Amino acid sequence: MSTGPLHVLPPARWTALAEGHAARADAMTAGHRARRAAGEKHVVEDFLYDYYGTRPTLLRRWHPGAGTGLRPGPDQQPPQAQWRWYATDADGVVALDVDAYLADRGEAVRFIHRILSATAARPAFTGCFGMHEWAMTYRGDEHRHPLPLRLGQAGTDAVVESAPVRCTHFDAFRFFTPAAVPLNQVQLSRATQVEHEQPGCLHAAMDCHRWALKLGPAVPGELALDCFALAADVRTLDMQASPYDLSSYGLSAVPVETPEGKAQYVARQREFAHRSTALRHRLIAVCDALLTVRERVA
Repeated sequence: MSTGPLHVLPPARWTALAEGHAARADAMTAGHRARRAAGEKHVVEDFLYDYYGTRPTLLRRWHPGAGTGLRPGPDQQPPQAQWRWYATDADGVVALDVDAYLADRGEAVRFIHRILSATAARPAFTGCFGMHEWAMTYRGDEHRHPLPLRLGQAGTDAVVESAPVRCTHFDAFRFFTPAAVPLNQVQLSRATQVEHEQPGCLHAAMDCHRWALKLGPAVPGELALDCFALAADVRTLDMQASPYDLSSYGLSAVPVETPEGKAQYVARQREFAHRSTALRHRLIAVCDALLTVRERVA
């Protein structure tokens, strides 16, 4: 069982939190679940589920987070008692077993802590203007999404060639077309990922959801859904600023090939950087608490 004092919630409190969390999660995933049942695709929103491996059933599971215990009631037994990495003490209180969790996930926690801390320590760069999505279509015979290009292939290529490509996120860079790769000002790699990520990057903001998913039951439910909500909002701008025509989804373009579009993009980018910074520090605090337990018992 986890060492250290627990903040123990009575059954009425944790029941209300779990129910509220499930309702919020269901509302956030309702569109996706309806489309999936109908066999429909959505190029903007499906990214959150396909790329990140988000499962609505797991997203709606409420976790109290490390350091919080759940006291059972006469007819209210915490379902977490049956979930992986949870344990029940002699008084019946259910909580995350941090020792068992770290035995399995310790390396992942240390990496997540390292990349989040490195990203948080850097100033936000807002001069990329979303060119990563354009670089993924540059001189390409096939594109990642079955949508027309707003400016056509030649027009799209001309924008890429006229604008500096300054992507700092490896998991965007790795989808550049072969012709676009040498245009990036920095040649990124998985090995140097921690060295380049910065808080102005839209994909680094969306990755708060990635890291919350990977930390799993150590992350309190509210934080997990806050990260998912940010990722959904950022993804919309990510695609609005792309070269694709999203009018079939009722979304207007943020035309980053123009001065006005660039200004609009940067304003929203800064807003997301502010939101992601707050979430990033909350995730770092989760990692800090976990690793402090490991150091105390080592």
